[in-house]
Amino acid sequence: MASKIALNRILYLDIETVSQYQNYEQTPDAMRPLWKHKAGRFAKQLDEEWTEEVAARLYSEKAALYAEFGKVAVISVGFTVKGEDGYELKLKSFASTDEIEVLTGFSNLITKHYNNPARQFLCGHNIREFDMPFLCRRMVIHRMELPDMIDVTGKKPWETKHFLDTMELWRFGEFRNYTSLNLLAHVLDVPTPKDDIDGSDVGRVFWEENDLERIAVYCEKDVATCARVLFRLQGESGIPDDRIHTAT
Repeated sequence: MASKIALNRILYLDIETVSQYQNYEQTPDAMRPLWKHKAGRFAKQLDEEWTEEVAARLYSEKAALYAEFGKVAVISVGFTVKGEDGYELKLKSFASTDEIEVLTGFSNLITKHYNNPARQFLCGHNIREFDMPFLCRRMVIHRMELPDMIDVTGKKPWETKHFLDTMELWRFGEFRNYTSLNLLAHVLDVPTPKDDIDGSDVGRVFWEENDLERIAVYCEKDVATCARVLFRLQGESGIPDDRIHTAT
């Protein structure tokens, strides 16, 4: 890439979201017609007849993707420290069934340590279109004050350069395709941890297994992969597995 980024000023992040309710049947009566209106276009795209069964299935599949119908279960972050033998990546997760607790932990962290958009950066894969808008909307819903680092209300694109989106960096100005983090890591020969779950399993693990730790581990691995991808895009050496540590 043409310009180098100060790697010690970056906070890497990823979020995992789930539906607000375990299933469509448990949603409040007032919410059901709103979901039907939102999800009706999915059925049209799939050329399916609109039924209650279809609404219920689409809720399980897609509600977690929308801040109005989903919530944040895990936020994982990471930052690098350069030592004599190269960079180390330190990871931390905020995970709880109480979304306010998750959002508050993250908000306190960036307010204290990463709240200078002129000098610091937040990095993730597709954070401009998903993670950041989702976090901001959920904070607003809970009447939480937005930290300066993520409050982009009314700001122009050139005023949000502190958002480093690896998907956007890979586009090099081309906007036709979505490139997943796993695909980008593969083509750049970046090592990715093998997982027992993927994104489609998060809702089930949250609601049926109540295993937040398992989701946090999965989320942290995506943060590590994102950091390694950015290092690769910057022409830096990779971060070995033995230099990636999770805070206890």
